[in-house]
Amino acid sequence: MLPLVTMETLLRAKCFWRLAIPGSVRELHKDYRIVPPQNFSNYESIKQEFKLETPEYFNFAKDILDQWTNMEKAGKRPSNPAFWWINGNGEEVRWSFEELGSLSRKFANILTEACALKRGDRVIVILPRIPEWWLANVACLRTGTVLIPGTTQLTQRDILYRLQSSKAKCIITDEVLAPAVDAVASKCENLHSKLIVSQKPKDGWGNLKEMMKQASDNHTCVKTKHDEMMAIYFTSGTSGTPKMTGHTHSSFGLGLSVNGRFWLDLTPSDVIWNTSDTGWAKSAWSSVFSPWIQGACVFAHYLPRFDPTSIFQTLSEFPITVFCSAPTAYRMLIQNDMTSYKFKSLKHCVSAGEPINPEVTEQWRNRTGLDIYEGYGQTETVLICGNFKGMKIKSGSMGKPSPAFDVKILDINGNVLPPGEEGDIGIQVLPNRPLGLFAHYIDNPTKTASTLRGNFYITGDRGYMDEDGYFWFVARSDDIILSSGYRIGPFEVESALIEHPAVAEAAVVSSPDPIRGEVVKAFIVLSHDYKSHDQEQLKKEIQEHVKKITAPYKYPRKVEFIQELPKTISGKIKRNELRKKEWEMI
Repeated sequence: MLPLVTMETLLRAKCFWRLAIPGSVRELHKDYRIVPPQNFSNYESIKQEFKLETPEYFNFAKDILDQWTNMEKAGKRPSNPAFWWINGNGEEVRWSFEELGSLSRKFANILTEACALKRGDRVIVILPRIPEWWLANVACLRTGTVLIPGTTQLTQRDILYRLQSSKAKCIITDEVLAPAVDAVASKCENLHSKLIVSQKPKDGWGNLKEMMKQASDNHTCVKTKHDEMMAIYFTSGTSGTPKMTGHTHSSFGLGLSVNGRFWLDLTPSDVIWNTSDTGWAKSAWSSVFSPWIQGACVFAHYLPRFDPTSIFQTLSEFPITVFCSAPTAYRMLIQNDMTSYKFKSLKHCVSAGEPINPEVTEQWRNRTGLDIYEGYGQTETVLICGNFKGMKIKSGSMGKPSPAFDVKILDINGNVLPPGEEGDIGIQVLPNRPLGLFAHYIDNPTKTASTLRGNFYITGDRGYMDEDGYFWFVARSDDIILSSGYRIGPFEVESALIEHPAVAEAAVVSSPDPIRGEVVKAFIVLSHDYKSHDQEQLKKEIQEHVKKITAPYKYPRKVEFIQELPKTISGKIKRNELRKKEWEMI
């Protein structure tokens, strides 16, 4: 028998289907498309076919990108661009793999000659979705310098923290953030090179656009060992200062083949558009390594802010076959009228970064005829679990384990738990450490050691596996709410909350209670149309709504309406901040 939470999730999805889209299911379902996989036959075959050999030396630029250039020259690859960029103002860039190679070698020469960087030196890159961001990625690979991406939302204080923590010798940014860098540069003794992407010169900065015009494209890629450090990603968790997560040349360069080949199901004929911020590891996943491993085209749209109309127009006008975006984006998209748009080329939609709510997938399916295939992973990993083409999708589930990892549900002692029992999600790392896992947290051996429990790497997430081998996310380990002996994960309550039309966003945390120990408290951002409603009446309606579609003990006994939720730079809700405020009031 499936655990209660599983049945509730499924029942809630069916209930939403009937209530939210009355009379329209039959009409929209005529367009429902089951797209067969291109690179495998079924889930079982994935596990058999996924084999990675780790060479002593590996460099993604030389061993993958340059090989696609050779295939291109030999006429053995479709005439698909390797990179395709637009900005919405009529500007467009298309590069073949050969052009990508030539331009990235010019960039590499700038790093080694003008910036005097050596193999192993660290380079912080804070750029929006512009072509130079991709060139910086490949140039760092060619020179053996260590790439450190950062989001353009970083503040002056954030930049100082990253420069000092990483001891970076070079920073590459644009004219928007250059003043913030200049304000802190004197406090960063290791920083000696600054490159700016700008049409105008700036004192103390090398102008990348001008330097590219003069640079030679004659460059020999360094010979890097597979376990040399390739990139460092600052992870903005729900507590503490960001950690430096180190990935090697093979952990992403080879490890992400599981994402590209199986989860994204890409071929050289595909065009993938991933909307992730350039500062996130998800951009490495779906905008660099996974697509180019498969020889696919990376599509990019410079959007200063998320705009549903621009998203719809782009999906309609360009031959995008695979669309990858965060659940938040899908939630925003389905709130808009999509009836006048046809996504003729689109055949595969995926989501990652946070759990996606079942009602969002239901609405997207009914409006586009396509399922959303959820994937689960971390900055520290490649795909851990996923929904793959040809697999039955259980609404609300993360799918089944990626062939890259042996995934288990564990108790506090590291013992494997049976189906239906909740525990910590872990990946077996002993006796053989899997390829797609990060090397360690830089300069933080204590934190690195804390992730190990027996033979397993502990993800910090809690979940359970059902009888069919599907994994279900419950919550981050420190987000679990204990109320009257019941364990309540915030995600399920949040999913129920946002089904109510008054709720634009919601965060759920524990709140102290003299009788129950803890109760569920919901912080709610109201939809625009409900901001003027009577809040006491609205609170009661929302509470009754949650009671009806999930277990009664899970409804929020406390509700607070707020203007916005506290979030990390990467957009994750800071539940710890909300929870801390609740408990400080005792």
